[in-house]
Amino acid sequence: MGFWWERRRRRSIWDWFFRDIEEMFEDLMEEFKEITEFEKEKPVKSYIYGFTFSIGPDGKPVFREFGNVKPGFIKPKITAEREPLVETYEEGDEIVVLAELPGVEKEDIKLNLSENALEIKVDTEKRKYYKMLELPKPVSTENVKTSYKNGILEVRLKKKEEKRWKTLKIE
Repeated sequence: MGFWWERRRRRSIWDWFFRDIEEMFEDLMEEFKEITEFEKEKPVKSYIYGFTFSIGPDGKPVFREFGNVKPGFIKPKITAEREPLVETYEEGDEIVVLAELPGVEKEDIKLNLSENALEIKVDTEKRKYYKMLELPKPVSTENVKTSYKNGILEVRLKKKEEKRWKTLKIE
């Protein structure tokens, strides 16, 4: 509590300033404590995070993340499902999707396809992968070719015919 003359003393602007800094420091220490304890909250066998960088067909840089660690506002988000490293490119009239899925059997891989997206899912006791991939162009859901060898999944999709403009004559 202190002496009576200390309580009656007028507080200067510096007292308020340093009090605010102390409060901010205490808040930061609480946040740091939460960040360092994230491993205790979610028991996951391994933490994987990576990214790839390439130049897209339009000349703009493209960053792709993979793994099971996602950046969060306060602390990273850890999931049991890994996001596999996926590469998509166009080859003639096909769109080719390559995905790294090490440690699984081809029978464990589940693929779901729409005209605009491909879902890759693996849910086994040892490995869990999940990726919802937006395709660069609409594709046909028929005549899809898939193969899986040495941990690499390849999916070949036929591009959908683009509707061409037709010139009309005015009568």
